[in-house]
Amino acid sequence: MALSEREQKLLEEMERNLIEQDAGFANRVREVGTSNKNARKLVIGVLTMLVGLGLLVFAVVLQVAFFGVVAFLVMVIGLVLATSNFQLPGISKAPKSKGGQTFFEDRWNQRFNND
Repeated sequence: MALSEREQKLLEEMERNLIEQDAGFANRVREVGTSNKNARKLVIGVLTMLVGLGLLVFAVVLQVAFFGVVAFLVMVIGLVLATSNFQLPGISKAPKSKGGQTFFEDRWNQRFNND
């Protein structure tokens, strides 16, 4: 169902207002949207994993250890390809304090430097 001209203008205005009011949120949404779009890597990775699994079963039937190791490496490469373009949204690093250290580093320094 297509939007009318009025609805499209309202939607564009709402998007502009959101970006102006919360630029950090807009950047996170933009990053998540671009990081998960590459479905080709996912498909190639899954297919590579399946080929590696088939090769591993074939290596067990042949009882050739070297061939089994190669098949396992093919499976790992497929897993890396399949998961390389996914990023979890909203996970950021620990906040840095004024000295460039994380909260836990500050606590560590307070505990052991004061004794």
